[in-house]
This record gives sequence, C-alpha cells and structure tokens, in this order.
Amino acid sequence: MVFRGRFTRNRQLSRHWLSRNSIEGVAWAMGLLAIYAPARAQTLLGVPGAQVHVVGSDLAVLEAQDVRKEIDCTVTPDKPVLGFDLRFHAGFTVNIPLRDLAGESNLLNVLFRVTPASNKMEPLYFIQHFTVPKIEEDAKGDAVLDGLIDVGEGDYHIDWMMRDRTESVCSFYWDAKAELPSKDKDMQLEIASGKVEAAHLEQFTEEPDVARKLEPVPLKIKVLVNFAPQNAAASTLRPQDTIALVTILRQIARQPEFGKFSLVAFNIQEQRVLYRQESEKQIDFPALGDALKSIKLGVVDTKRLQQKHGDTEFLTDLIQTEMMSDDHPDALIFAGPKIMLDQSVPEDTLKPLAGIDYPVFYMNYALNPQATPWRDSIGRAIRVFRGTEFTISRPRDLWFSMTDMVSRIMKVKRGKGFLESTP
Repeated sequence: MVFRGRFTRNRQLSRHWLSRNSIEGVAWAMGLLAIYAPARAQTLLGVPGAQVHVVGSDLAVLEAQDVRKEIDCTVTPDKPVLGFDLRFHAGFTVNIPLRDLAGESNLLNVLFRVTPASNKMEPLYFIQHFTVPKIEEDAKGDAVLDGLIDVGEGDYHIDWMMRDRTESVCSFYWDAKAELPSKDKDMQLEIASGKVEAAHLEQFTEEPDVARKLEPVPLKIKVLVNFAPQNAAASTLRPQDTIALVTILRQIARQPEFGKFSLVAFNIQEQRVLYRQESEKQIDFPALGDALKSIKLGVVDTKRLQQKHGDTEFLTDLIQTEMMSDDHPDALIFAGPKIMLDQSVPEDTLKPLAGIDYPVFYMNYALNPQATPWRDSIGRAIRVFRGTEFTISRPRDLWFSMTDMVSRIMKVKRGKGFLESTP
C-alpha cells in the first residue's frame, strides 16, 4: 500500500507526495505544516496465506461494517484502473478537516483489510502510521491522505479504519471490482486474478530472469527510446511520463524469443544520448534509471541555440550511427512520445540504409493521439525502411502491439531460414 499526504488551504492546494520513506514538510505563507510517516511508506502485515494477529478493538471495528466518524473524515474509494504496467491500481482518498486535527501533535493509525471474493479465508492487512505536528485551532482547509494497492482481476471487499491517540475512530468499507473488457480477455496481466500486492513505486527495479527460447539461435533486439515528456514544452520528466516507456522496455525484455538486447536511451530536447547498453542478456533498468536523473529539460545549452535545426541533425546522426553499427540486430525498435521537429530527417541521408535486412518498428506513446493525428518525425523517418508504427494510448494498445511486433519479427526470421517453422 502506498500512502501520500497533502493539505488544502483557502482553496489553494499545497501538495507533497509521500516518498518511499517519509512525508516531508509543506511550506505555507503562515508557517510550516506537515504530516510525517516514519520508516517505510507502507507495511503489509504478515505474509499472504499466514495468520495475522490484529488488536481486538481494531478487528471489532473492521468486523462491524459500520461507518464511523468520530474523526470527521470522508473516504472516497477509487475504482480499479488498469495501468500501462498491466496492473490494476485500486485505492482511496481520505479528507480530514484540519480543525479536527487541531491541537498538540497527534498520531493517525490507518489499518485496512482487503478480502478477495475468490479467497475469503485469506484477507490481506495493510497498516500505516502518520505523525501529525501541532496544528492551530483556527487552521482551515483539509488534510488529504491517499492509498494505492495493486490487484489482479476479480472482486474485492475493503474494510478500512483510522484511529488517533484519543482512540477516536473513522471507519468505512466498500467493494471493488477489477475487470478487463471482453475484447481484452487475451491480455496477460502482471498480477494473477484474485491477488493483492503493495503498489510498485520504483520503476527502475531489476528485471527478474526470463526463461528464454534460445534455440536454434537467440534473437538480438536493438531499442532506441526517446525519454521525453508527453508535453514537449514541459521543463521536467515526471514519473507519469516515464512509466509507459519503462513498461514498453519491460515488455520487450520479457519476450522469451529475444535473447540479446542493445539499448540507446536519448532525449531529443537535450540532443544527447543518456544511456547506452550493448548486446546484453538483460536490460539494466537500475543503471537506466540512474542515467535518466541527468536530464535537465529546463536548462538550455547556448551551443544548441546556435544550431537552427540541431534536433533534426541529432536524430539523423543517431539513426545513421545505430543502423550502421556492427551490432547487427534482428529488429530495431524505436519508442517514445511524438516529436514534431521543424524540419524532417532528410530522406536522402537514410536511403543508403534502406537495404537493411531486419524489420524496423516504432512504438509511439501518445496519450492523446487526436491532438496530433499526423506522423511525427520518427514516424516519417522509418517509412524509408518500410517500418511499422504502433500508437500506444492505452494499456491494451501496448499488449496487442507487442504481440503483433513479435509475430512479425519471427516471421521475418523464419523467412530467412534461421528458425524452424512451427506447425
């Protein structure tokens, strides 16, 4: 479970998201006010399948199924939504008037139970402690707590409670349903049906080993990813900008037919390569995450200002360099948000490379494809190589595009006689 805390005051939202270890202060014009959560951001009590011992009074509140408001809180459940990481995210938001927290320091203990309908005998319990500093009696606005868990398909019942140091209680309960549309039932999600897990905050964790199909020959894949925000004018690269791109990479890394990976992470705005990995058995996500920390979109290099079409020149050189390298792949995959450059990559510079004997793909991540329905600069460039472009706007787009892409790569490989045909 992931918890986040923030405050609203006089209609102006002052927000601070909970990191993995703590909630830090939120500065106000009239002082400093914050809610603190020590140690870890979330705790799963016990392990799945094991008996959990809960304090009798807390268990009684959960079992009672009553809505209690001794603390004046409002709990708003969030409907489970499928993310690009192919995990259903479910959660809630809790609003508490600051006047109800006024006084000396306090401690809010949140406990809730998630019971899958498919396994009612093994509910999971999550707990979190929030330390509240001294709050003035005339404080206005709300304190807001957020929670998030990951679930597989299925029906769930959630019993939720919060207790402060005076033993005052707020409690709520609700049902949640995570379900794929009938047309998407072929999708394989990252969490099995009826399973509940703590939300995954860290995007760049090491990828688990995959059982590879390396016979008769391992396939080598080269991926070029433009790590850039959806909004080209944005000054920062936010987690919501990278999650789909990282998920695309993870889906590529998990294909059992692929045995070797080369990766080039770049940024068009900065006109530089951020990270490079040559022909390894697995993508190094922790190293990639460290490299992306160097992106500074709000800083403009004076040398780049002197180049009228420096971004186009950078993209042209990148394509030429990677396609002429000795690391001959079985497929070349571009990925990233749409980039609309003032000048297109000159086709005459790419035509000498048109004789390549491997397929080229572009996984174009566009949250709002209707805003720019025309091809972007990479989309126009790969036409020279008869490349295939996929538009990724929803999780289902990623799943079905990946399936189609792998099928095309295998078909080309079989056509060359490198792979045995399957019946």
